[in-house]
Amino acid sequence: MNRLQLYRLLRANNRLSTRRSPLFEQSKWAKALVFFGGAVFALYLIIYGILIAMSADGYAGMMVSMMPMILVFDYLFRFIFQTTPGVMVKPYILQPISRYTAIECFLISSHLSGYNFLWLAMFLPYSIIILIADAGFWAVLTELIGCQLFIMLNSQVYLFFRTLINRNVLWFIASMMFYLIPFWPLLMKFDTDTFAKMLDLYAAFGRSGWLLPVLIVSIVALFFINRSFQFRYVYEEISKKKERALKHISQFGFLNRFGLIGEYLKIEIKSNMRNRAMRTRCIMSLAMIIVFSSLTAYTDIYNSTFMTNFWCIYCFALFSVTSLTKFMGQEGNYIDLLMVHEENIIALLKAKFWFYTIALLIPFFIMLPAVFKGKFTWLMMLAYMSIAAGLVHFIIFQLAVYNKQTIPLQLKVTNGSNFENGWQIVIEMLALCSPGIIVSTGFVLVGETLTYILMILLGLAFVIAHPFWIRNIYQRMMQRRYENLEGFHSTRQ
Repeated sequence: MNRLQLYRLLRANNRLSTRRSPLFEQSKWAKALVFFGGAVFALYLIIYGILIAMSADGYAGMMVSMMPMILVFDYLFRFIFQTTPGVMVKPYILQPISRYTAIECFLISSHLSGYNFLWLAMFLPYSIIILIADAGFWAVLTELIGCQLFIMLNSQVYLFFRTLINRNVLWFIASMMFYLIPFWPLLMKFDTDTFAKMLDLYAAFGRSGWLLPVLIVSIVALFFINRSFQFRYVYEEISKKKERALKHISQFGFLNRFGLIGEYLKIEIKSNMRNRAMRTRCIMSLAMIIVFSSLTAYTDIYNSTFMTNFWCIYCFALFSVTSLTKFMGQEGNYIDLLMVHEENIIALLKAKFWFYTIALLIPFFIMLPAVFKGKFTWLMMLAYMSIAAGLVHFIIFQLAVYNKQTIPLQLKVTNGSNFENGWQIVIEMLALCSPGIIVSTGFVLVGETLTYILMILLGLAFVIAHPFWIRNIYQRMMQRRYENLEGFHSTRQ
């Protein structure tokens, strides 16, 4: 069997594994949303492609000059759409084939993914318009191919950094510093003339004969780097070579006074400290809160009333929604033990509620500079923290009824995407959108100050009533316990 035949076989196996997965029906909901989002994304790309072409004045190279900015957005979008090859390679590690062959095949598939070619929705309209404006056929064709090669190169850069980020989230900062390299003239001197000269420099490179050779050599070099790099960390993760014994065990004895809820609080705290998957989600959400609050506090980008309220809501809701999207997924690893004693789940849900409610103090303190700068008010902060602790937690906790997929606690490189079913998607959208709907309606009907007061009262009402709605969630979970247990068992790794 030659490489081409093996590549086709692995692609076919990957499609079959998706269709045979017990979560295939759930995946269809997520895929439908992905296709809808892709169509909207393509429409925006077409619009931007036309706008860039209109500013090109009939000369090739303008799209290449915009690529540093495009590649930053492309890199961030890939966290949603693209996984590392290790996800698909894991089943073939012990097969009687060359240890790099599977990695090579899946690296090639990452170059030929549909997401990469989605960017043609921007490049093709741009190329057609400047071709009509007499930019020259070969110049236009070279730039079109070059822009697509930039996207393929970016997919390899993403794979490299994503593997490192899976091991330590601080690598995300290093990756963003890497993408700032093309902007070094602006970092040295930030003004309009410097920006224009930077664009002219990159546009001239796009019109030169060096564009395609440099890109092709870079893609080939990074391909071989990733081939070795990806296999090293996939093999290391599967073989557990980096497991280390704990040197110190925190007792958290002050929680003993809370009885069973205190014991589950200890588990939640230790899980977020020790388990790589949970810890990474927490750190990423806190990093995003720091970025958004800093932009609001120290820049004039978000000075409008709508944007300041939007980011204040989002920063409070982000931590809980990000951490609880896979609600009960971690507990799926030992859900059978939780079912041994009656109403154990109630104590677990109450512990999670209080843990993530108290954790809202973290974004509260992070956003204090925005309060001191006058961007946020104390009443606004209290209103959004209350609505996140009450209403947002009430909505997102409903996922405990419908989530039935086990999430590995430590695996990162070889852990695939976790698709949601229809109810999960609806609940997540409600949790993110409901505070904004309440704020918008309140501002129109009763004004800003009274809206914040009503939000505080509404949030506190849900907090005070949490024993009642948690018991309701528990009763609905028990009605679906056999279905959920089957899902947890079938998705354990």
